[in-house]
Amino acid sequence: MTEMTAQTKANRKENSAVRRIAIIGVLSACAFVLQYIELPAILMPSFVKFDFSDLPALLGAFALGPVSGIVIELIKNLFHCLVSQSFGVGELCNFVLGAVFAGVAGLIYKKNHTRKGALIASFAGAIAMAVVSVPFNYFIVYPVYYNFMPADVILSMYQAILPGVKSIAQSLLVFNMPFTFIKGMIDVVITFLIYKKLSPVLHA
Repeated sequence: MTEMTAQTKANRKENSAVRRIAIIGVLSACAFVLQYIELPAILMPSFVKFDFSDLPALLGAFALGPVSGIVIELIKNLFHCLVSQSFGVGELCNFVLGAVFAGVAGLIYKKNHTRKGALIASFAGAIAMAVVSVPFNYFIVYPVYYNFMPADVILSMYQAILPGVKSIAQSLLVFNMPFTFIKGMIDVVITFLIYKKLSPVLHA
């Protein structure tokens, strides 16, 4: 009886692992597809686009844990690298910011499995992503883009929206940080609307 119980537990554990991998795969595929559905960003330069590709990672982080959310972001961007023309820089940025978003939200929610905990976790994740976006863009992403679009040209695109900005750093603070936070919170709102219905399917 003990051996049968142990075998049953082992089988359940194996099935759970397989199911987890399958869910991560499906959510990664959804994220990859959503990355191509880009919308113009309001009050942002034309090269900045809005998409919902972080949504599956947030769902995965809530259902399976923060590591799963980060893995979904990684898989999505690895596949996107194969067809992208951003030389991997755009995907690196998308991965880092998405991983911060899903990782922070998933970690906090893991410690507080309540609706309030999910709200706090989501808000913290969106804030963390917005804050990280400024130094990451300033020191890593934009210096690469300067090889194709000079800094003064990029700055002029921000100044066309708000003439008062005087530098790229200021532009990132005034434009990109709020945009990134709002982008994250839109994903949060959608997650709250659909998570309960998807929860039975998502939990491994």
